[in-house]
Amino acid sequence: MRNQRNKRFRRFKQPEVSLTPLIDTALTLLVIFMITVPIVSRGIKVDLPQGESNEVGSQQELVVTLNKEEKLFFNSYPIENSKLVDTVKKAMGPVTDTPVYVRADETVSYGKVINIVDKLKMAGVKFVAMSTRSIQ
Repeated sequence: MRNQRNKRFRRFKQPEVSLTPLIDTALTLLVIFMITVPIVSRGIKVDLPQGESNEVGSQQELVVTLNKEEKLFFNSYPIENSKLVDTVKKAMGPVTDTPVYVRADETVSYGKVINIVDKLKMAGVKFVAMSTRSIQ
């Protein structure tokens, strides 16, 4: 009789959840993202021409890149030349005084760069800035 009574009143031990592996995994992923994001954002190889002035943007930057192979990118995403105007209009929204930075490889012909600038002006961009690298 006493044996049955002890079984009925036996205290159950609460299961414990160890958070250490979860925290370790989360911090590892955070470190991985911190390392890869700057690499990915600078993934397009462009040799900019040299210049003395530096443009500094205070808002979110809109960047059009033209690499050596004359492939066009908008904010590091590949884009077709024919879709540039629509994409820039969508990205700017109602604000037309947002500057758009053009990063073109120094080996790309001047006519191709002017073609990009003309398309940006057709999209309603008021300020187009040409990106350069500083003189060493």
